[in-house]
Amino acid sequence: MDLSSLTNAGIPVAPNALLSDYTTFKLGGPCTALVTCADRARLTTAVYALRKRNIPFILMGFGSNILASDKGINGVIIRYTSDIPLITHNGNTLTVDAATQLDALAQYAVNSGLDGMTTFCGIPGTVGGAIAGNAGAYGAQISDSLQKLDLLGPDGNITSVPRDCIHFEYRDSDIKHNDAIILSAQFKLPSGDIGKMQELRIHIIKERESKHGRWQDNPCAGSFFRNIAPTSNAGQRQSAGGIIERTGGKDLRIGGAHPYPKHANIITRDNSASAQDVLDLTSKIQELVRSKTGIELIREVRLLGTFNGQGNADGFW
Repeated sequence: MDLSSLTNAGIPVAPNALLSDYTTFKLGGPCTALVTCADRARLTTAVYALRKRNIPFILMGFGSNILASDKGINGVIIRYTSDIPLITHNGNTLTVDAATQLDALAQYAVNSGLDGMTTFCGIPGTVGGAIAGNAGAYGAQISDSLQKLDLLGPDGNITSVPRDCIHFEYRDSDIKHNDAIILSAQFKLPSGDIGKMQELRIHIIKERESKHGRWQDNPCAGSFFRNIAPTSNAGQRQSAGGIIERTGGKDLRIGGAHPYPKHANIITRDNSASAQDVLDLTSKIQELVRSKTGIELIREVRLLGTFNGQGNADGFW
């Protein structure tokens, strides 16, 4: 596969890159090629070039919500993430490149005296991925303060779409299920007390690491399953981790995959684990919860590649 037009445009291309090097689970075999785009200009260039040649691809952010197959991916991965925050600030409005890390956006907002992003401190992943999955924490969702998105459509056109034209649900959005690609986002945030928000940021990061661990030390993809929607308007969401623990799922282990000791909905692994071990374990947890409670746990984590008993889970553009 000739991707020289991308390298000539200054876009890094890594043939046969191991996905284990680019996911927080640190699992996954090789892809045909990994194309790294650190800003919207490089992303649009790469997408236009691949679509022009009818080369399918998978778009990936930081790799924090992915379980990649041990067999790898027969195709191109575009990795859209930046180590440098790409943010412009105008009063109470922040315009953010979707490749920006979510925690970097949260820190920038806190240090700028803008509230509404503090609850996302310490969460790995990109702003684009967080919006597509409507990431949330402590009762807040990222869509709450969203004003508009710049989207790259399958027709190659870039459109600016108001928040009200996009449907968001718990850990879900229209964008997660169509061919639009988030290039950038605009948020309007209320003013806040910098000192109090900085204290809260430190507290949230410490609490997150205490309960969830650090993915650098305990490879994982965050919460593996969605929390459970209430059965009535008066109800509250039930913690998937609590349900897993009450039904005995926290004690399960397959190969090197097992729940994190402090949080049953965080699936981690030791060095002997395969991606198939993780999927088999989570399937067993789903079966256990279903048989004991009738509740169907729904994955938050995206599968990439072919797994035994799961067919092909690739999502190519």
